[in-house]
Amino acid sequence: MSDAAFSTLPLQAEIINNLATLGYEQMTPIQAASLPHVLAGKDVTAKARTGSGKTAAFMLGVLNQLETRDFEPQSLVLCPTRELATQVAEESRKLARFIPNVKVLTLCGGMPIGPQIGSLEHGAHIVVGTPGRISDHIRKGTLSLRNIRTVVLDEADRMLDMGFVDEISDIVSHTPPARQTLFFSATYPDNVQALVERFQREPEFVTIQDTARVANNIEQAFWLVPAANKVEAVCEIIETEQLSSAILFCQTRQGCVDLERSLRDWGASALALHGDMEQRERDQVLAKFSNGSASFLIATDVAARGLDIADLPGVINVDIPADPHVYVHRIGRTGRAGKLGHAWTLVTERQIPRYQAICMIQNSDHGMLDWIDVVKQRNGPEPGATRCSIRPAMVTLAIDGGKKNKIRPGDVLGALTGDAGLKGDAVGAITIFPFITYVAVDAALSKQALERLRSGKIKGKKLKVRKV
Repeated sequence: MSDAAFSTLPLQAEIINNLATLGYEQMTPIQAASLPHVLAGKDVTAKARTGSGKTAAFMLGVLNQLETRDFEPQSLVLCPTRELATQVAEESRKLARFIPNVKVLTLCGGMPIGPQIGSLEHGAHIVVGTPGRISDHIRKGTLSLRNIRTVVLDEADRMLDMGFVDEISDIVSHTPPARQTLFFSATYPDNVQALVERFQREPEFVTIQDTARVANNIEQAFWLVPAANKVEAVCEIIETEQLSSAILFCQTRQGCVDLERSLRDWGASALALHGDMEQRERDQVLAKFSNGSASFLIATDVAARGLDIADLPGVINVDIPADPHVYVHRIGRTGRAGKLGHAWTLVTERQIPRYQAICMIQNSDHGMLDWIDVVKQRNGPEPGATRCSIRPAMVTLAIDGGKKNKIRPGDVLGALTGDAGLKGDAVGAITIFPFITYVAVDAALSKQALERLRSGKIKGKKLKVRKV
């Protein structure tokens, strides 16, 4: 944190009061360095790591200048992934709580476009979305950017890496020339510089040096393995550590899919998360993992962007990242709230320089254990080999009804503890989306719960229920 308080900024009283209720008093370094420029209406290019407080750094400026009586979009935030867009929109709504009638709309691909068009017809103040879907709405004439005052590119470097440069250029060309343009990025490659020169006017440049500190309560281990034996090494970690849950990071989508198949063949409850999935599939995967009915989530850095899983026991870096700061961000997902976390990283001989770079930014030498002999003794996750002993404690049930049907968590809990006869502690997380609800129940009682829900009613209505 910095020594600067939010109360020193020229923010509306409603925003300052809301920040106080949220426990936000001191600004993070990126907020202290960039917010004065943002509030002054200047263009800003800011470089700071993910998780440094960048959303508030731009969104407080956006909220401070809103004309809530005008329901045409006034601010546009572009994000590389649906998950990040959703996270930014949720944080925006939280920051806007004390400002009456602020409407934040999320427009992302992988979801039906019809309901989005309907929402746009009712107007919005802030639009948060991915470049592809924003472009779709512009082409259809369902989104007007003529009143946009501020354009934000969040994680601009990531969007350019994903090939969105043409979409971004076209989108920005539909906004007024006199707009404010804000770029927030973890790195500052040449392609970001090219956009800065094209779309910004005399920008202020803000850079926050990343100390890359890893929390003391995260135990790190690095293992030297042959590239061909990574799956066996992952299985060894899971069995030896009796790891009940973990996020497994791979560099590519195909790597995620292949590892998911191998772990399932071994008998593990594993799910892949990648960019080719429809939003409903992604929602289901995340619901199952976060509620404990799937043990292992396999994802790339892009797909995992914006994820925040509580009480995560560990992280396995199946592929060690080339950027040591990405490593720090990955393993920071475990060991939250002062709890002990674990991180295992697989390193091939060719990747030893990456391991050395991680040691360098932490100013430490973790040491390495040659695992070649160990993994060669295993048969691996082939059919007939020893099966995975880790079993999820919960099972997820899907109910064909959600927020649009006025379903609330209490309705689902009541149906399970009432008609289904379950005790309260046998019911886990309840996640409600517009048209579907996911609920976790004790695996040993899942059949009973499913049968009772199918024969009963929720909120007086008969709804389809299935095991996911």
